[in-house]
Amino acid sequence: MKRRSFLTSASAAAGMSLLPRSTWAQSSWPRNMTNADGSTTQIPSQPQRILSTSVTLSGSLLAIDAPLIASATTVRGDYFGQWQDIATDRGVEKLWRAGAVDLESVWAFAPDLIVVSASGADSALAQRAALSQVAPVIVLDYGAVGWQELALQLGHATGQEAHAQALLDEFATTLDTTRAQLNLPQGLTNIISYNGPGAPNPIATAHGVHGRLLSALGFTLEDPPRSWQSANIPPAADFIRAAYEHLTELTALTTFVLAGTDEDAQRLMNDPILSNLPSVKNGQVYGLGRNSFRVDYYSASEIVAGIAERFGRS
Repeated sequence: MKRRSFLTSASAAAGMSLLPRSTWAQSSWPRNMTNADGSTTQIPSQPQRILSTSVTLSGSLLAIDAPLIASATTVRGDYFGQWQDIATDRGVEKLWRAGAVDLESVWAFAPDLIVVSASGADSALAQRAALSQVAPVIVLDYGAVGWQELALQLGHATGQEAHAQALLDEFATTLDTTRAQLNLPQGLTNIISYNGPGAPNPIATAHGVHGRLLSALGFTLEDPPRSWQSANIPPAADFIRAAYEHLTELTALTTFVLAGTDEDAQRLMNDPILSNLPSVKNGQVYGLGRNSFRVDYYSASEIVAGIAERFGRS
């Protein structure tokens, strides 16, 4: 059977923007990589020892089977749970905690390609010049594009184009198949990173990576007003970092709790201030999954599987 294009009905519904094949379908080396800031990095030969200074980007490198030898971790010194075991099985070494760059360790690993995030807590962009003394450095912006486009960009940089495209085709098929088997609740849906009083409670935007994924499965997202964004926190494309009080103004009939289980959903439902939320009244508050905070191939697959288990037609 001919493999389907990634731009299936589900992925198109999710608004997933991808690179044209002509920008990455090369088989020869050296090849050029366009960085997030518009600059160009020449990669002389297919990398064999890749070092990732961004824990967020490491998941996509693992997903396309790139030769990742070392990766930065979260600020807690961990990898993301959705691919922790895979990294361990492949012998990926822990590099440093996010925000604590150690240039000496970079030299010790002798990489032939270094991957850097343009922004975020795990960005080593400030050390780009020093890192480039060790190996070619590419810069990607996971805040501006989805994991699918990152997979294609990394596929081009690492020579894993075919693996990246096969991964995306497989995932698109899974989205279409899953969507056809769902019996979804009526009305709007929202996604809340529930932190309770005294802290921002980010709400997913309809066009952010989480919103697009649920849209691809057939949900209609409640889009929070931009005016709810806390003034002292930098804005982001994926979430409106709203004050706790704004949660009471939400109208969706279904709520998913980001990075949460059903126990976390129950905490939100037990919050007396939120007792009048339509989703709470309907008893339709669910955990989106423990690993749903950062979406990559592995966590997206977990989210889709969780939705299928909860809302699949019996």
